[in-house]
Amino acid sequence: MYTIIVGCGRVGSELAKILSHEGHNVVIIDKKAESFNRLGSAFNGVTLVGSGFDSDLLKSAGIAQADAFCAVTNGDNTNLIAAQIAKTIFKVPKVITRVYDPKRAEIYKALGLDVISGTVLFASMLRDKIIESRFSSYLIETGELGVLEIRVNGQLKGKRVSQLNIPNELIVITVIKKKKGTVIPEPDTVVEEGDTIMAVVRTSSLNKIRKEFLL
Repeated sequence: MYTIIVGCGRVGSELAKILSHEGHNVVIIDKKAESFNRLGSAFNGVTLVGSGFDSDLLKSAGIAQADAFCAVTNGDNTNLIAAQIAKTIFKVPKVITRVYDPKRAEIYKALGLDVISGTVLFASMLRDKIIESRFSSYLIETGELGVLEIRVNGQLKGKRVSQLNIPNELIVITVIKKKKGTVIPEPDTVVEEGDTIMAVVRTSSLNKIRKEFLL
């Protein structure tokens, strides 16, 4: 995948290193050349100094061939402009922008942009840790579903995944086996004491699920 990243701060540099390590083609743009020091010597992508909404610079970055464009600078306005240019002018298939201000996030979404609000995301993560230590709603972008962690106890021990699934309310997506590590389960996968189940659950059924699984 060919990805252009605007902003080589902590998030942008980490994203660039991850994608580069996975073998993707990466171009990262920043106004300050010294920002590229965060990438380290192992980074094998392309670095360009300049503005993320400079059309000529974006053309030289190969935006016409880009599969994805990420605007992750520390300025909401910069991210909005860069993302809009990538989406509307250069028709990049996947455009993602980072937003600090939650109110602006809603405006960006109304413009058809794929938005990640770090402020909302981190606040949601903290909320889940405080209130719902085994339930995380931030992993799925809808209030209707969440991810529930279930520790296998004596009641669940020896059951197959097909026996744990509840149609339209809960489906097991991962089992972290105590001895074998993480597995994507089959319907006949048997859970053992000490295993951890990760399941997608309908939020409206959460209390029912807790009672059924004695959580």
